[in-house]
Amino acid sequence: MTRPTRNRIPMVWVMGACIALTSPFLYASEMQVGRYSLRSTAPTKEQTDLLATTVAIRFPDRVQTIGESVRYLLQQSGYRLANSAAISPETKSLILLPLPAVHRHLGPIPLKRALETLAGPAFRLVQDPIHRLVSFELCTKERAYLTRSETPLKHPHQESASKSFTNGQER
Repeated sequence: MTRPTRNRIPMVWVMGACIALTSPFLYASEMQVGRYSLRSTAPTKEQTDLLATTVAIRFPDRVQTIGESVRYLLQQSGYRLANSAAISPETKSLILLPLPAVHRHLGPIPLKRALETLAGPAFRLVQDPIHRLVSFELCTKERAYLTRSETPLKHPHQESASKSFTNGQER
């Protein structure tokens, strides 16, 4: 004996209607762009964290200093280098240093990592997300070194040369 199919038909219709009505809400962060393709409607990591953007850059010949290279890197990022009045003397001396040849080509690398690479291990990247400013500050270990030594390190050749000269004249 077979069961009547009349009872099953309304149940299938009810289930189908429930699925059709609730399916748009199951994946609200995705949008169908093709028959079998979905696209996320959420912003990407790079769109929410601007310094996470991957860059590949070759600095032009006119970029000669660390400061110029940082400004060049930040051109399309929405960030800018902090005003020189707001940065420390150590950071001012950093941005005036010449750009090393090995740093003329960077990437592909996240923008934050590229900025940290340009500054080197003695400096830490400081970010102001409200005003979209970046700067660098001296790491604690290097700051302690600066307070211990009043004069910068001299190259061994400089010391031997300074022994043979006094006030610009030979001894």
